[in-house]
Amino acid sequence: MSEGKDCGGGDALSNGIKKHRTSLPSPMFSRNDFSIWSILRKCIGMELSKITMPVIFNEPLSFLQRLTEYMEHTYLIHKASSFSDPVERMQCVAAFAVSAVASQWERTGKPFNPLLGETYELVRDDLGFRLISEQVSHHPPISAFHAEGLNNDFIFHGSIYPRLKFWGKSVEAEPKGTITLELLEHNEAYTWTNPTCCVHNIIVGKLWIEQYGNVEIINHKTGDKCVLNFKPCGLFGKELHKVEGYIQDKSKKKLCALYGKWTECLYSVDPATFDAYKKNDKRNTEEKKNSKQTSSSEESDEMPVPDSESVFIIPGSVLLWRIAPRPPNSAQMYNFTSFAMVLNEVDKEMESVIPKTDCRLRPDIRAMENGEIDQASEEKKRLEEKQRAARKNRSKSEEDWKTRWFHQGPNPYNGAQDWIYSGSYWDRNYFNLPDIY
Repeated sequence: MSEGKDCGGGDALSNGIKKHRTSLPSPMFSRNDFSIWSILRKCIGMELSKITMPVIFNEPLSFLQRLTEYMEHTYLIHKASSFSDPVERMQCVAAFAVSAVASQWERTGKPFNPLLGETYELVRDDLGFRLISEQVSHHPPISAFHAEGLNNDFIFHGSIYPRLKFWGKSVEAEPKGTITLELLEHNEAYTWTNPTCCVHNIIVGKLWIEQYGNVEIINHKTGDKCVLNFKPCGLFGKELHKVEGYIQDKSKKKLCALYGKWTECLYSVDPATFDAYKKNDKRNTEEKKNSKQTSSSEESDEMPVPDSESVFIIPGSVLLWRIAPRPPNSAQMYNFTSFAMVLNEVDKEMESVIPKTDCRLRPDIRAMENGEIDQASEEKKRLEEKQRAARKNRSKSEEDWKTRWFHQGPNPYNGAQDWIYSGSYWDRNYFNLPDIY
């Protein structure tokens, strides 16, 4: 494994790896010889969380680790904290919300479903945060997470219930659940929910991903709101990956416009300038449409090729966020980002510190990462059966499952049902943990 960059400090009880890997131990397997259709044709319109998929369609990460990828662009939270103007803070929070879903681009492998009681922690001294997550419910599958700035400047937490539906040619994932960001220096809290993610062409052809829906970010202190529209790709792919919207104050006055692509970048610009550009763009599109006589009888599921790959920058715009390029070996490594590449790494020192429920210790994910696909498949089956047997035993003894690090309760800012961190995880006092692996 080649060496990554040096990552600073970490005390005796920290799991902070100093040099991060830049590659997985083994490249991914080809999925070309496997038919997903033979499994999915029985499931049209069904909820997919109850279906066992062959391990070949997975990527070697648990959903708890995949969730942690929200944190890749934590510098945007630090930047938001540094501004005294609430509109500038909201711009950074909006950029963070968009950047949080950017790693999903071309990630067509399915993360492993976490087992009940599974946990994951990540300490990144270099990025200034630590995070703990736990699988708090199995039916429905709910993952709760809690991250905090190492300088006590922010708390970022939430619980996600990914509802998966199969629609014939595509799988749609609706990530139900509230996400909350607290900027402690400003005594401010923001809440939002993520857009819907859809994987197309799962039967035949090249898999491709789009995200769509409205994301409403609310600043509960000022009443400011940012409404972002993740656009579905539309005919000819003109809208593919596009995201745009406005920041408005509590009287709905537009303070600023935001636009870009969730796969690439986000800009801010004066709302009047943006509206004028949109009007002009609409006129040009209509002229183009009239000159092209379209004869599309059926909506295709093929990936559309957009008119231009990049975002047109409106004069006077300010760049809020740009995605970091993927590593050169990404295509052989499940299209992982550099950040994703290190999520499952473990060393002896870390192993002596983390609890036995941490998904780095899950044998099926570890086997897949090492390229041992048959062993991964056997281990996955064994773990699922072990989980079923444990559930049966609990129902016999009428014993309820107790979560360890989170408890159910209303979100303190919008009252929605949520899972709240109970504290004490980082005391490293791990007794009576369930034997889930």
